[in-house]
Amino acid sequence: MKIAAAAMGKTVAGHFGHCENFIIFETENGKIISENSVPNPGHKPGFLPNFLADMGVKVILSGGMGGGAVDIFNERNVEVVVGVTGDAHTAIESYLRGELKSTGEVCHAHEHEGECGE
Repeated sequence: MKIAAAAMGKTVAGHFGHCENFIIFETENGKIISENSVPNPGHKPGFLPNFLADMGVKVILSGGMGGGAVDIFNERNVEVVVGVTGDAHTAIESYLRGELKSTGEVCHAHEHEGECGE
């Protein structure tokens, strides 16, 4: 299963659309078997959720995310986990152990200042 983390380098980004890169983790039997960093191709409404779903991502981790992105991920059967902070690799391992739960926080303003942990 592919799990992506919206990241600033190797740290989970405060907001999904404004991340520097996505770290795509390939997992099998509850373990990470590979990881690959993909630069953010650009923040355009509706583009990034489809970009990641088309890559086969089944779970996305981020600090915060707008409602439009959450809706598209839900339509594409991609699990959204928000409220995530810290090292992306550690966060993925926590998710795989069943220890990481989404806060359900959705950013409501497009500017996101002060709302998404940036």
